[in-house]
This record gives sequence, C-alpha cells and structure tokens, in this order.
Amino acid sequence: MEKDLSSIFKAYDIRGIYGEVLDEELAFQTGRAFVRFLESKAKGGRNSKIRVVVAQDNRLSSPSLSASLKKGIMDSGGDIIDIGLAPTPMFYFAVAFYGFEGGVIVTSSHNPPEYNGFKMVREKAIPISGNSGLSEIKKLILALEPQKRRKGKIIEKEVLEDYIAFNWHDFLTKDFRKFNIVIDTANSVSGIIIQAIFQEAPFNIDHIFKELNGSFPNHNPDPLKRENLLSLKKAVLTEKADLGIAFDGDGDRIVFVTENGEIITGDMITALVAEIMLKKAKLKVMADITSSNIVRETVEGLGGIYLDCTRGHSLIKEKMRKEDVDFAGEFSGHYYAKSHYFCECPFMVMLLILKEMSKRKKTLSELISPLQKYCHSQELNFKVQDKKKTLDDLENKFSGQGKVSKIDGLKITFPDWWFNLRPSNTEPVVRLMVEADNKTLLKKKLDEIVSFIGQYGELK
Repeated sequence: MEKDLSSIFKAYDIRGIYGEVLDEELAFQTGRAFVRFLESKAKGGRNSKIRVVVAQDNRLSSPSLSASLKKGIMDSGGDIIDIGLAPTPMFYFAVAFYGFEGGVIVTSSHNPPEYNGFKMVREKAIPISGNSGLSEIKKLILALEPQKRRKGKIIEKEVLEDYIAFNWHDFLTKDFRKFNIVIDTANSVSGIIIQAIFQEAPFNIDHIFKELNGSFPNHNPDPLKRENLLSLKKAVLTEKADLGIAFDGDGDRIVFVTENGEIITGDMITALVAEIMLKKAKLKVMADITSSNIVRETVEGLGGIYLDCTRGHSLIKEKMRKEDVDFAGEFSGHYYAKSHYFCECPFMVMLLILKEMSKRKKTLSELISPLQKYCHSQELNFKVQDKKKTLDDLENKFSGQGKVSKIDGLKITFPDWWFNLRPSNTEPVVRLMVEADNKTLLKKKLDEIVSFIGQYGELK
C-alpha cells in the first residue's frame, strides 16, 4: 500500500475525512493488519483463534467501511463477532464481557459527518493507541502482501439486552422518583440505547433528535461545544424538565444540563460521582489535570485516594489498570469505572446521579452548587508557530513561583490559582485553562497569560 498514512493515524485511533486517505481500501487493509497484530500478541501466534468484535456508528460512510473492514479480517483468518450499530461503550462491553480477543468500531466520535475512522481494542477492551500498537498496525498495513489463509466467518450477535442489564446491575427501579428528562443524542448511534435503558424506569423522557441520521442535520454531535447544546437547554427550560442530558456521536461522552439550563462541566460531575461513591467505600479516584481542585478536595475529604492523570482515554485506562483506580473522570465528559472494565460508563454515571437526586430529594443544581467553589475558565486555543518554545517561555516567566507539573503539558499551581497549557497532538495549537479562587483573580491571571501567549500566536 503506497498511501501516506501519517495524517490519519492519531494518538488514540485512526481518523480522517472519508474518501481521502481513509477509504474502503484502507478499511480492508486495516482488517487484515489487525488480525496479524492480534496474532503477534497471542501465545499461539498464527495458530491462535482470533475473534474480532466489529461495530459501527451511523455515519453515512460507516456501512461500506465496515463491510470492507470485515472482508479484511476474514481474509486474514479472523472470525467476526458482528454486533452492528453500537455506541462505543457497548462495543467495549462486548469485547470484555464475552471474552473476545479484540475489536474494531467504525466511528469518528464527535467529529463532523464527513469524518470517519477506527477505534481498536485488544482483549478485555484494552485500547490500542499510538504507543501500544497503532504504529505496528500502520507498518503492517504498508507491508502486508496477499497470502492464502483460511477464511474467517461472521457470527452476528445481539448485545443490547446484556449491556442494559449490566448497567442496571446495581440499581433498582424503586430507587428512583419520577423525573422529567430531556435527552439529546444528536441523531447519532447513541439514540439506540435510550428507550431500552429507561424502559423500566419511572421517568418521562423527551428524546430530541433521536432519529438516526449520519449527516447530523440538527447539530454536530459534540456536546463540549456550547452551541450544540442550545436546543437541549431550550427544551429543558420550555418543558420545565428536571435536567437535560446530551451524548456525543459515539456515546462515550455525556454532558448534563441543570433544570435552570446551566451546563455542568465534566470535573463537577467527576466530583459529584466521587462523592456518591465514596460514601459507600474508600476508593481511588482519578481526574485529568485540567479538572478543578474541588475534585481532589472532595475525594481526600471523604477518605479516598486521589490521582492526577493526563487527558486521553487510552492513557487514562492504562493508568487505571496500573494503579487499580476505581473511578476516573475527564473535563471532556468521559467517565471510567473499574467495574466497567476500566472503560467509559456514561449510563452508570447517569443512574448514580438520578438515584442521588431521588435519595436526597434535591435538584441537580442543588447537588452541584456546593462543588462550584472555584472559578474556572473555558479552554482557550491559540495557534502558535513553536509549541515547545511557548511552553518553555511561559514556564520561565513563572519560574520559582509555583509548583510545576508536566504530566500533561505545563501546569503551575499557586496558593490561590493555577494554569495548564497543553500542546495539541495534531495541530500547531496550545490549549489554556486557568482556575482561581475568585472571578477577579481569574480575570487578572487569564488576561496576563493570554497577553503573554499572544507574543507567539493568535487566539483561535
């Protein structure tokens, strides 16, 4: 294969605009290479039985990419466990719960409709990232020659019922009072779960943009962008709902909106879920380095063990396994649980919060309000020519004034504020977040750092 694959092999997956480098030929070669990769890691080598779970989102290009991917897998002798349309967390569940050797889901997560890609996992739904296999798969794609091998077969498998039961395992319908909930799945594959997950629950659900449409006609399936939550907020306020819930394009991120239409950031949800879980047991909780100080304070105040981590699902899952972490959250709305095979657990988070609202007879805003102790900026992106120099010079500016961490970019913590500046993996961009004890200090420090970075580039 002679294509330049560098543009589509990302840190955590393969992703790009459909029809350019990413096409059916690449899907076929990816399927072939993936089986060979799994064989190289298996004890029996090429004699190993390789069963690959294959799933897809509902993007317009997903059916044809999935078909070519499956041909490639079978061409290399792999058997396919075809679970069809599935959100990514259900895909992870299928690989881990049933004990298969690996899996590939055709998805481009929250990206616009012209994008697509492949997320891959090994046994136990262990993610395959740039450092843990994607580079090997890339080399295999470029080097593999056709060989005659036993053709694999396709086994179709229904997963939804087991996945719903798995999520409800620790909950009873009597634990919940009646809520009015607006849910926005942005015409994405996430929508296939909603009716089933709430079938036995005493909730009134207004499911907006539930029809599957891979062109995402109402808004892009990225709930981190506030413009994509306008319809959800409006519906919550118009219907006087108890809360709103949004999912991203492949269902591994969840965002909450209060009864007042306030968007709750991911770190506040991490702190709330940690608070709920720590009341039952002393646990290890992890949050990405851009999360508010309130997460650490909440965890340690309730006797738990707190750990910082970098952003990125594969890195977080790796550290969770290594440190035996019970729960982790990202500012971006990804949440992970040991009980969910160290994978994303959006429905567990949702049910925990609804149960807590029922138990304490409080609104979501009342549960969140005590945790909103600090003032936190939104993420600001700057286009710069030299990412390393920008970070180095900013570190020198504050040299000796605060505690420096380089877990993920540059974070410097002071007694009453902190900032984090991270370089993008794929663009000439740095991303800034600042938190302070009050609004006045936040504005002062944010203006100071934005002005400094302005020497190196411009605000996007």
